[in-house]
Amino acid sequence: MRLHILSSLLLLSFSACQLAAQANSQPQKFSPPTRTFRFTYTFTVKDIPSGARRVRVWVPLPQTDQHQTVHILAIKAPVKTRIMQEPEYGNRMMYAEIQNPAASTQEFSLQYKITRREYSRGDYAQLERTDHKAGVVPASMSRLLLPDNLIPIDGKIKELAVEVTGTQSGTVAKAKAAYDYLFTNMRYDKTGSGWGRGDAVWACDSKRGNCTDFHSPFIGMLRADGIPARFDIGFPLPENKDEGDIAGYHCWAEFYASKTGWIPVDISEAWKAKEKQVYFFGSVDSNRVQFSTGRDVPLTPKQDGPALNYFIYPYVEVDGKPYEKLEKHFGFKEV
Repeated sequence: MRLHILSSLLLLSFSACQLAAQANSQPQKFSPPTRTFRFTYTFTVKDIPSGARRVRVWVPLPQTDQHQTVHILAIKAPVKTRIMQEPEYGNRMMYAEIQNPAASTQEFSLQYKITRREYSRGDYAQLERTDHKAGVVPASMSRLLLPDNLIPIDGKIKELAVEVTGTQSGTVAKAKAAYDYLFTNMRYDKTGSGWGRGDAVWACDSKRGNCTDFHSPFIGMLRADGIPARFDIGFPLPENKDEGDIAGYHCWAEFYASKTGWIPVDISEAWKAKEKQVYFFGSVDSNRVQFSTGRDVPLTPKQDGPALNYFIYPYVEVDGKPYEKLEKHFGFKEV
């Protein structure tokens, strides 16, 4: 009888250990697996000079992929609009052109229904087990190994890559080393000036900034080490609210490992919520929507000004020159 009871207790203990091990092998969840919401993106082009001949407007459009489903519910604009796509990153956009505008103010509004899904590839331990050495980079990703204007892959960024990731073996281990370095050495701080441009060298020198500043040196270090990495940008959804205004954008990054594919990271969100440090290497939650990817973004039709540092807000040109007198508002409501 005693042997039977002892065997039963041992079996229960073993089962509990198995369940605990399985639980520990999965990244901790911090948000619902999906969120469905209406998203409103409105803006006004203000104080258009009298005598202006041509106003051109480009607006990023989120698109459906494996992480989100997007339905455009309504577009309101003073003129007919076109939906375009640029070839370098595949970003979609709405384009409008106003000839000889009669009014000094032009209003635009876009409404969406969006379902965003958690994007998880597993935690570091899971990812590292399947990736012991770097594989061949597909030719289609060659652009994502090159520098951007504010993300060099030589000089200080290359030196940092040698110091931080050079001692590691395998794509995932190198990416984790860069992630941990920035998590430890930077702080989320939007005081003063210089932050928000995603200037990788400035971020490394200042050791502070917002999400663009955290992820730019991460992308630079990985590219300097021959690992494709890309920049994603969209809007955050408040974690504990089901409707409200959204003050501004949020961005994160992805790197490519040959055995797994694209793997997301969100270092700045991890820094703001330290308990999520493990989770945000390999996963991003459903509290967001992506609008575009890439830096030095070209537009379609081609803009007269330079490529955009990143593409999240409306871009406007008046008679061939960038125009910044815009009033913007973004909001969401959970469905």
